[in-house]
Amino acid sequence: MDLSEIYTEIIAEHSKSARNKKHMTNPTCILKGRNPSCGDEIDLELKLEQGIIIEAAFTGSGCAISQASTSMMIDLIRGQTLEKAQELIATFLGMIKREITDDEELEVLDEAAALKNISNMPARVKCAVLSWHTLEEGIKKHG
Repeated sequence: MDLSEIYTEIIAEHSKSARNKKHMTNPTCILKGRNPSCGDEIDLELKLEQGIIIEAAFTGSGCAISQASTSMMIDLIRGQTLEKAQELIATFLGMIKREITDDEELEVLDEAAALKNISNMPARVKCAVLSWHTLEEGIKKHG
């Protein structure tokens, strides 16, 4: 099994998993994201306490890329400070824009690094970054 097959498997697993796709009890923040070009929509629910993302979940509909990317992002941000979440967002978006290509730098993204080659598919980039931009805007507004 080559690396692209492993990445495809990780994306498929996250897009089908219900682990992060659910409503939370008493979220402190609900962020809405929409990709008008394809219709993907997410509601990102966060429980914030003293600048820390205690819990996160999402609901919504969309393609496998947007759903997998959101699930991967939630795995990364859960338990992190808002500052750390912003660093992860910057790294992810830098990867997608091909500004960050060093694999060592991308290790912090864990499974989300599987989306690295989405940059080769311009029509799918907006799907991959939907949740990341939604979180980034939410941190700016509520942070």
